Amino acid sequence: MKKISNTEIRVPDCPNPKVPAPRAPFHHALQAQLRFNDIDIFGHVNNSVYLQLLDLAKVRYFEKVLDGPVDWHSATVVVVNINASFHSPAYFDEPLTVLTAVGDMSEHSFILEQRILNPDNGDVKCTARTVMAGFDPATARGVAIPPLWVKSLLDFENRAE
Repeated sequence: MKKISNTEIRVPDCPNPKVPAPRAPFHHALQAQLRFNDIDIFGHVNNSVYLQLLDLAKVRYFEKVLDGPVDWHSATVVVVNINASFHSPAYFDEPLTVLTAVGDMSEHSFILEQRILNPDNGDVKCTARTVMAGFDPATARGVAIPPLWVKSLLDFENRAE
C-alpha cells in the first residue's frame, strides 16, 4: 500500500469559545446533504440527524483510508463508545461539512474525532468522539486492531508509528 499524502483541511476559526479545539488535524471532509425531514419543530436540524451525519462521514472516511468499501459483515473494528456535544443550531439552508480524524491510537483501540460545522464561517454545530476497538467477529471478543487498519490510518493521517 502506498503512502497517501493528505493535506490538512483548513476552516475558519470557530467563533464560539466554548467549543474545544480539535485534538488532531483533519484530513477528511464530507459535505452534508440535509433533507426536509431532518428539520425539527424549532426549524433547526434535529440532534438525532447529527448522529446520522457522523455515521455517514465515518463510513466515507474508512472507505478513503482503506481505499475501497469496508465489509462490515466481517468487521474487525467496532464502535464501543460515542460522545457528542451540541454547540450551535444548524438550519436547512446552511452549508454543513463533517470533518473526521483519528486522534489517539493504542494497540486495541483508537479515538475518532469528528465535528460538524459551517465551512463558510467556522461555526461548529456538533463535536463527537468515538472510541473504536479491535474485534474478532468469530469469537465476539476484543482483539488488537488489525495491522492493515493501523498502517492505513497512520498513513492517511500523515503520522509515523
